[in-house]
Amino acid sequence: MAVKNNKSVGIFIVDDELSVRDSLTKWFKEFNYRVDSAGDATETLKKIKPGKWDIAFLDIKLPGMDGTELNRKIKEIDPEIKTIMITAHSSVESAVKSLKDGAYDYVTKPVDPDYLIHLVEKIMKQKELVSENARLKDRIQDFYEHDQIPCQSPAMERVYDLIEAVAPTDTTVMIRGESGTGKELLARSIHSASPRRYFPIITINCGGLTPGLTESEFFGHEKGAFTGALYRRMGKLEMANQGTIFLDEVGCLDAKTQTDLLRVIESKQFTRVGGDKEISVDFRLICATNRNLEQAVENGEFREDLYYRLNVFAVNVPPLRERRPDILLLAKHMLKKFTIGMNKKLIRFSPEAIELLENHAWAGNVRELRNCVERAVVVAVGEEVSAESLPIISNSRHQPQDKSLSAFEKSHIQSILDEAGGNIMQAANALGIDRTTLYNKIEKYGLRR
Repeated sequence: MAVKNNKSVGIFIVDDELSVRDSLTKWFKEFNYRVDSAGDATETLKKIKPGKWDIAFLDIKLPGMDGTELNRKIKEIDPEIKTIMITAHSSVESAVKSLKDGAYDYVTKPVDPDYLIHLVEKIMKQKELVSENARLKDRIQDFYEHDQIPCQSPAMERVYDLIEAVAPTDTTVMIRGESGTGKELLARSIHSASPRRYFPIITINCGGLTPGLTESEFFGHEKGAFTGALYRRMGKLEMANQGTIFLDEVGCLDAKTQTDLLRVIESKQFTRVGGDKEISVDFRLICATNRNLEQAVENGEFREDLYYRLNVFAVNVPPLRERRPDILLLAKHMLKKFTIGMNKKLIRFSPEAIELLENHAWAGNVRELRNCVERAVVVAVGEEVSAESLPIISNSRHQPQDKSLSAFEKSHIQSILDEAGGNIMQAANALGIDRTTLYNKIEKYGLRR
């Protein structure tokens, strides 16, 4: 039988009987464990050092200090060591008391070496799971921190101060700002700094929901609930249980979904489409919008009671043009990210490129900047991003500027269409107009999709 290499696992044996120490030492060494032993508490305390031993077997009956007191002393030296008491039947009560002082378990004499090996393997598997869990938590934290938006402008520093204050709570947050300002990344920053960060954050793009399927998207459905419902589907509210639900462009919700959402917020319960079983959920709610919800409430387009439920803690994200100190910082952050992803060696922007970046209007905010930097990395040659690698900006700088209102509208609509990737519904929601109006504008100005 092949024996594992267990040299990294340290086992310490304490027993005043030499025959017991020798037999257990020999047994564990046959399984390649690192082993040492002692016959009393004094010798033991000289050999126990923090982090040196994983498991200690302690006999209850020892000369001088007994095993129960020794267990407490060992735990003071190394709280992480797992101690197992060895006892005769007459002193089981003492061994049980040791469990209250942090002992992992106890065994009775005569000891079964095979059971001890089983116990050691069980302990080490548990320690491995704890370590893996800690590593995964660190990786999750690193992932979220990597996606946070770097900033140095006073305006964004105030935003992060608000996020730092609200993140540890369960308070509902409303993030407001223009399209492309990074509202979803801020929502993820709040989630990653909250007690719910080890559970999922689930996003629902309310502006991109297909009419008729909104209810299923939120609440899920049972098999046969409607034509095409071939199986049970879990809704996104259910997926977000114990985590965070992020409602992007919440101002686009239809009247019925607004009513349904209000009920869920108040009761934390709902039923799937076609079902009759109440499902309980526990989630933190974050939403975002670029619409004027106060005006929408006044116009009867958004429920006033839902508005007050959502607008508990407001975070207003300034547009990029109002935080100029962040432009180059963001661009460098994106440059590093894209060069790594594309396996390129670009390391800097040229002075001319920096001037273009810092002086551009950035109507599409951070999203537009991201698209510009990504394209520049694709086309750039060498180790520098030149002004010529930023054709969207450089071309606009050299073209005659038509300052008429129609020219501004044409440019703005084209920018929003580009950001939305030609998605008419998404672009219309961002512009605050209906799709028919947007189609008419596209035809009027001869815009590309």
